[in-house]
Amino acid sequence: MSSPRYCATAAEAVSVIEDHERVWLHGMAATPHLLCDALAFHARSRTNIQLLHLHSEGIGALCDPSLKGHVFHRCFFMDSYTRGLIDIGMADYVPVFLSEVPKLLKQGIQPIDTALIQVSPPDKHGICSLGISVEATRAACLVARRIIAQINPNMPRTHGDGFIHLDDIDIVFEQAAPLSIHPIIQPDATAIAIGKQVASLIEDGACLQMGIGAIPNAVLDELHGHRHLGIHTEMFSDGAIKLIESGAIDNSCKKIHPGKVVTGFVIGSQHLYDFVDDNPEIVFLDIEYVNDTVNIRRNKKVVAVNSAIQVDLSGQVCADSIGPRIYSGFGGQMDFVRGAALSEGGKAIIALPSTAAKGTVSRIAFQLDPGAGVVTTRAHVQYVVTEYGVADLRGKTLAERAKALIAIAHPAFRETLTQQFYLTRT
Repeated sequence: MSSPRYCATAAEAVSVIEDHERVWLHGMAATPHLLCDALAFHARSRTNIQLLHLHSEGIGALCDPSLKGHVFHRCFFMDSYTRGLIDIGMADYVPVFLSEVPKLLKQGIQPIDTALIQVSPPDKHGICSLGISVEATRAACLVARRIIAQINPNMPRTHGDGFIHLDDIDIVFEQAAPLSIHPIIQPDATAIAIGKQVASLIEDGACLQMGIGAIPNAVLDELHGHRHLGIHTEMFSDGAIKLIESGAIDNSCKKIHPGKVVTGFVIGSQHLYDFVDDNPEIVFLDIEYVNDTVNIRRNKKVVAVNSAIQVDLSGQVCADSIGPRIYSGFGGQMDFVRGAALSEGGKAIIALPSTAAKGTVSRIAFQLDPGAGVVTTRAHVQYVVTEYGVADLRGKTLAERAKALIAIAHPAFRETLTQQFYLTRT
């Protein structure tokens, strides 16, 4: 161990990054914006710096098309910043289950030269915290030959796997900066209807996995009458706080980490970040552990609620692309779909609105669009939910699946879907 080198500016901190380096960016709402902005300027005098990251907030400067040849993004999850970069050769997508990203790093399949991270100030023992986002960044810090950190007094200090000693950091830049905030999305009528359908499948004592957005918020809004719920999830957002504070979520029925909310990262409001700060009931763990099917299934009544872009009449789920165009990523959907299915009394749910494009396109489709990728196979899918109901596909034949899915499609598309299916049977 040796003490880190302190830098007066972000530009000085990133100035050591050389041509062809592979740089891991701390992800989600913990992305170190100031270091990223400084790297975008520094990269103009460098060649082919490869950035490896999951979803990242506030990296617009690193996505400037003028950085082509200087910066290339290797994305384990695409977002609004990086989707268009594929078209100009500045980015590409690595299809992978979220649980396996740390393995790629630790096994050297995706080597890391430098990890750019954002941490809380050190405590009296010299230990900092990765704060609101541990995910695969913990693994990146273990294998990187250099760690550059922004110490931010606004970063919450969280419990779990995110601790890193100051002496394990090579270069430090200290400055207060606001964290990325996601406004709470209020559910519309469609999301509320879906939330009611999903909530009808959730029993007291269930262990929940769900993400951020209108549908997860709508589901959580329907659970205030439930008791002894738990959380084991790759992420959670503001919608869970009221349930925790009211006692509906007490984690008392969990078999692993009883009494604790288990997560890999959080994204949301400042209220959420204040809630997890030094909260021993919330543990942020390595995503390889959180999303490991073996660990997920150890809890009883796991309910995994995930989204989709499109579901075909056989039950195949496309969640990462619109046709051939990559939109997001595998994330943890398959990790939790399988884990929930193997859990005693568990339920894997795919929840989506019945239409897209202002009602002109059915998201329950006869076939997936040409080029669309399958994230969750028809053999793994259990429940599909829209605002029109629940299709339980377990043990059903292709014809039975088609009938069940057509019944929850938007009424305007049911006749066409029926005709399309039966034309292939004659």
